[in-house]
Amino acid sequence: MKASLILALLIATPAIAQDDGDVFADAANNAKVHAASGFVCPAKIGLFVRDAVGERDPKAATDFCAYSALDGVYGTIEIAPLNGPYDPKTALVPEFQEQEATGGKVVGEKTGKFGGATVYSRSYGTSNLGDVHYRVQFAASAVGQWAVQVTMEYASPRDDALKQDFLNAVYDEALHRLGGAK
Repeated sequence: MKASLILALLIATPAIAQDDGDVFADAANNAKVHAASGFVCPAKIGLFVRDAVGERDPKAATDFCAYSALDGVYGTIEIAPLNGPYDPKTALVPEFQEQEATGGKVVGEKTGKFGGATVYSRSYGTSNLGDVHYRVQFAASAVGQWAVQVTMEYASPRDDALKQDFLNAVYDEALHRLGGAK
C-alpha cells in the first residue's frame, strides 16, 4: 500500500529540473546577457519583443534569443563558440535541408553587410498570398570567437525594412560585444 501511494505521488508531482547555471544573466532594462560571450539580448529590438532565451544545443554550447513582432514576424539569434575555421554556408546546411524538405525554394543568396559585419545569407520562399511573399532568411557570420546566426520569418515586401533593422541591430551588437568580424 505504501509503495503504491509513493508511486502515485511521484507520478502526480511535476519534475523539478536541475539548474546547472543559467546561460543568460539578468541586466538593466530587462535585458539578458549571454554569460559566456557578453552578447546582450535586449527586451526589445525595434518592434521586436524578446520571447525567450536559453540553450539551443547544450552539447555544442549553442544558445539563443527569440523575438517576435506584430503580424507573425520572427527573429531568432543563435550564439555558439568557434572551435576553428567557420564557414557560414556549411554551418547552415541543416537549416537549408529542413527548409527545402518542407517545400521552401531558394529566392536569394548573398554575402553583404549587416551592422558593419560581413554576413552570409540565404532566403527561402515558403508561400505567396497575392503580392505578399512569405520568406525565411538564414544569416550567419563569425564575429570574434563566436558564430552568430539569425533566422528571420517575415512577409516581403511588407516586412523587408523591419527584417533589415533587426539584422543590423543584431550584428551591430555582435561587433560591439564580441569583437571584429572574421
